[in-house]
Amino acid sequence: MIATSDFRKGLKLEYKNDPYEIVEFQHVKMGRGGAVVKTKMKNMRTGAVIEETIRSGEKFPPAGLEEKKMQYLYAQDGFYYFMDQETFEQVPLSAEQLGDTTRWLKDNAEVKALYYKGMPLNVEPPTFVEMTITKTDPAGFKGDTASGGGKPATLETGAVVRVPFHLNEGDMIKVDTRTSEYIERVK
Repeated sequence: MIATSDFRKGLKLEYKNDPYEIVEFQHVKMGRGGAVVKTKMKNMRTGAVIEETIRSGEKFPPAGLEEKKMQYLYAQDGFYYFMDQETFEQVPLSAEQLGDTTRWLKDNAEVKALYYKGMPLNVEPPTFVEMTITKTDPAGFKGDTASGGGKPATLETGAVVRVPFHLNEGDMIKVDTRTSEYIERVK
């Protein structure tokens, strides 16, 4: 069981028969009454964010999430298809379930899928991905190296990231999927 004293950002618990992730929390001591915890939680099934005030000391069961390694296969008719690497079962997930994750999905990419009571919730892309720049402004105009700024570049999946001025179309780069930031050029 998870007590309110164990709350931290990113903690996953079961609340009102649904899996929730804690987005924010704050312990509050009232003048005469007992302490409470004000929380902002995201429903992992629907994506809705709720705010709740919970009495201090209350306990909740863990979310009961299961992680499985999956391989991204293809997208068709608004669904993204993944294959369980143990059972070879194909699982379709909608674009709404995946959200921004679709920006980082390359064919045959390995991802972690979160399951709740046997139903897939969403997938987590690899922390770092290597992708090719498909569209960016040309490099090499005077004074573009001293500032350390950057320019927008569109990657093969349609994601847009800021890259240094010296990179061109066709270059392969490494990107952090958590922050959407350019890490390095890949040779």
